[in-house]
Amino acid sequence: MDTISSADELEELIGLPLERTRKKVRTSLSDFDRQWLAASPFCVVSTTDAQGRVDASPKGDPAGFIHVLDHQTIAIPERPGNKLAFGFHNILENLNVGILSVVPGRTDTLRINGKAQIVRDAGFFDHMVVKGHRPRAAIVVTVDEVFTHCGKAFMRSGLWQPETWEPEGLPSIAVLSKAYTQPETPLEELESYYGPSYAERMYRD
Repeated sequence: MDTISSADELEELIGLPLERTRKKVRTSLSDFDRQWLAASPFCVVSTTDAQGRVDASPKGDPAGFIHVLDHQTIAIPERPGNKLAFGFHNILENLNVGILSVVPGRTDTLRINGKAQIVRDAGFFDHMVVKGHRPRAAIVVTVDEVFTHCGKAFMRSGLWQPETWEPEGLPSIAVLSKAYTQPETPLEELESYYGPSYAERMYRD
């Protein structure tokens, strides 16, 4: 493989950004950013531990779940999950996080980079109640950088075009669970666990 090992080599390969592209990176949330976050039901939070090991964790709730505290601060609620908490452990070692916020049907995305802390409880948790459940914690992020990312990746992938979707041939989560973590459990039992009732249990421990 012919690898790149310096910034000069990289710039020679891909070129330099236009000045207008540089200007899109801002240090605080605008009113447009707030509107976007109010419409977004999904994001990915990327973290890194002290050794440089990376984790990217999807987060989702009803649109507007990323709570804007002020022009410099957002909060992302934590819901019951698998308790591995890779991202939380990373934040305890390295405060830097990157967030990619998505709005269904839109090809552009909102990116936020900043410093995170884990909050056990706060008054704004009252605004994060879903189906009667307060979040167990929240990731509070102080914004360092925020910018809109163009839609080329979503357009190239056809992500929002149902005619390009082909999930039918993939193994179900029940099949994967039996293969990787619960080989002794009957597949029918796993299919039942991940069936319609799974959605009803999402906000319960």
